[in-house]
Amino acid sequence: MGAKIFSNVYAIGAFAAIAGIMFGFDIGSNSGVIGTEQYQLFFEKPSALLQGGINGALSAGCFVGALGSGYPADRFSRKYTLIAASALFIVGSIFQAACNGVAMLCVGRVLNGISVGVTSMVVPLYQSEIAPKEIRGRIVAVQQWSITWGIMISFWIQYGCQYFNNTAAFRVPWGIQGVPAVILCAGMWAFPFSPRWLADQGRMEEAFQVLADIHGNGDRTHPRVIVEMEEISATIHFDKEIASHRYSDLLKPGMAYRVFLGVALQIWQQLTGMNIIMFYVVFLFQQAGIGSDQEAQLVSSGISYVVNVVMTVPAILYVDKWGRRPTLIIGALAMSIFLWIVGGILATGTWSIGPKDKYIVELDNKHKANAVVACIYLFVASFATSWGPLGWIYPAEIYPLRVRAMAVSLSTASNWLFNWILNFVVPMLMEEIHYGLYLLFAAFNFLMCVHVFFAYPETKGYTLEEMDVIFEYNPRKAIPRDVMDQRLEERGIRRNEEKKAYEARQAGSVDEKSGHEENV
Repeated sequence: MGAKIFSNVYAIGAFAAIAGIMFGFDIGSNSGVIGTEQYQLFFEKPSALLQGGINGALSAGCFVGALGSGYPADRFSRKYTLIAASALFIVGSIFQAACNGVAMLCVGRVLNGISVGVTSMVVPLYQSEIAPKEIRGRIVAVQQWSITWGIMISFWIQYGCQYFNNTAAFRVPWGIQGVPAVILCAGMWAFPFSPRWLADQGRMEEAFQVLADIHGNGDRTHPRVIVEMEEISATIHFDKEIASHRYSDLLKPGMAYRVFLGVALQIWQQLTGMNIIMFYVVFLFQQAGIGSDQEAQLVSSGISYVVNVVMTVPAILYVDKWGRRPTLIIGALAMSIFLWIVGGILATGTWSIGPKDKYIVELDNKHKANAVVACIYLFVASFATSWGPLGWIYPAEIYPLRVRAMAVSLSTASNWLFNWILNFVVPMLMEEIHYGLYLLFAAFNFLMCVHVFFAYPETKGYTLEEMDVIFEYNPRKAIPRDVMDQRLEERGIRRNEEKKAYEARQAGSVDEKSGHEENV
């Protein structure tokens, strides 16, 4: 029974996604405590510049971790890289919880950032390589769901800890964030290596057994296992005999376009404006005069985190049915509309300097304030069902094995770079251009909708080994099966009639197609 759990695709993907909880904990671990009196007194009321440096230490570490994670993921495996990163996160959490000043706090945040940067790249990569094509999006989307859980739990832990009258108000949240890292570090040893990584290392027998365990209930003669193993073997042969295995391939025509799409998608994910909501939602509600006191503003803010968690569930269940392109396009369009409305409503108010020298807006009736709250929640829901999970799914599935780790690390690093930029820029923009900030991000969402429509092919329902053909055609709709077979045969991947008949039976439900009913 235990062996079945450790070879179950859903269990493997979900356990690896514990790194997402670490991700969410660390993102939210500072936002709720920096305004408490206990924090301000202990760190002697850090200046805006110093506080910006403390906040930015995490994003800087994430950028470095994501950028440098490609080599260890290729050299030492996805599995061992995750274990090492989780161990580093434990150390960073200890540094933060035990800090005696700003220097030690920043060291801990940098270490945690490096860990989060590594795991935010490696987890979607690992999940995409162990999942069958029919449920690959669902498995990788669990990573985003875990992030939303981490952010929400972290927020409410901080909310409760604010009532401590000593340094426990910030030490407890910083210490608790290490718990999921301990679980991941201890438990990941029991789960398998990526079969595609094993095959790329020449360990074909082990790769075959892992595929049999996770896709065929241990049966090596299962048609899916045979088809997938032959595809992987032929693709690796093609890469090593005809193509090359160098990172310079990322700059070659065709491949550079794919790298651009992955990097652009991760940058667009940051430019959706979700950071405004997740990091500065308390200030946003305060700015709009919503809630009569800090308690009401915090509760209103906390609801947005709950919406984020709940509305990621439809993406997990249906992203492999909806498809990547329509989900991204409709999500961006919806977010654009809701931000236009928020900006438009705030533009009708009277702006003035309020408490703590912060600009606030006075709206002429309560209905407008309620409309702002509703549109913010709808914006969060739109992000959670679209760009939240797809930002991790799409880049993890579009590259060939020979450069996949390095290409995904570049796209993830671009995400963290823009995260770091926005952490510094957004507070200033909220003060300088007021409602114009929401109109700016509304425009970004509209532009990303147009970009996806014209530039991004549909990848739903294809194996990772079929992506080269997908990007040759750059289709907006499915490629005919006979065309795909012909192109695969040119790469040494041949499907006999038995395999074709098996794949034809995959037209049923997701669980029927993947043959995982008995494994779940």
